[in-house]
Amino acid sequence: MTINRRDMLRHLGLGGGAALLSGAALAADLPSLLGGQKPFAGEPLVPVAPAPIAPATPVATPVAPLGVNPQLFARAKAALERHRPSLRHTDRIGIVDFSAASRDPRFHVVDVATGQVTSHRVAHGRGSDRGHTGFLENFSNDFGSNATSNGAYSTADFYHGKYGLSMRLNGLDWTNNNALGRAIVAHQAWYAEPEMIGIHGKLGRSEGCFAFGRDSHFEVMRMLGEGRMIYADKLA
Repeated sequence: MTINRRDMLRHLGLGGGAALLSGAALAADLPSLLGGQKPFAGEPLVPVAPAPIAPATPVATPVAPLGVNPQLFARAKAALERHRPSLRHTDRIGIVDFSAASRDPRFHVVDVATGQVTSHRVAHGRGSDRGHTGFLENFSNDFGSNATSNGAYSTADFYHGKYGLSMRLNGLDWTNNNALGRAIVAHQAWYAEPEMIGIHGKLGRSEGCFAFGRDSHFEVMRMLGEGRMIYADKLA
């Protein structure tokens, strides 16, 4: 059907005296006139395809438990796998970061499954810190060195000795395999109590043993018990 200009004006109800639509205006209105009425406000429109949802940023899994140096933790895990046949339990391990000063909580008891950590101060041997700086400078496995040895240990039985209830340690690596013969153990000592930090800014020194304050000592022994691993090392 052909629609002329006069019929369209009549269809719109415009009389002869009404102002005439310009050709440009009429042309602009033609699509709506011929295509039906425009939708009322609030009338649903054709749904717009939703924008693609960006994938959620994956949460990074911690490479080490909180407070434990990742490189040291990797070494400890490797030692745990290497010495697994010599251990009775592998659910918890002790990790000692001798890169830190003796005033810092540097003995970490780690739950391997959950990553939960408790941290404690521990003394090092006088032969590893001859100037008593509070920092371990060297390791030794030699008899009579009074030094700390690095490497993996397995916790052994409890006994009552000079410092009360103590825990024997077996050295599992060539760097500490004299531990049992040197009587390197975990024990309590007055010079490892937290009060030493306020007085001297550092703990005292042992003869190579892992010496703790009273509260930390019993907590470490309770958490580790017999047949678990302690890994001690220094990264720098």
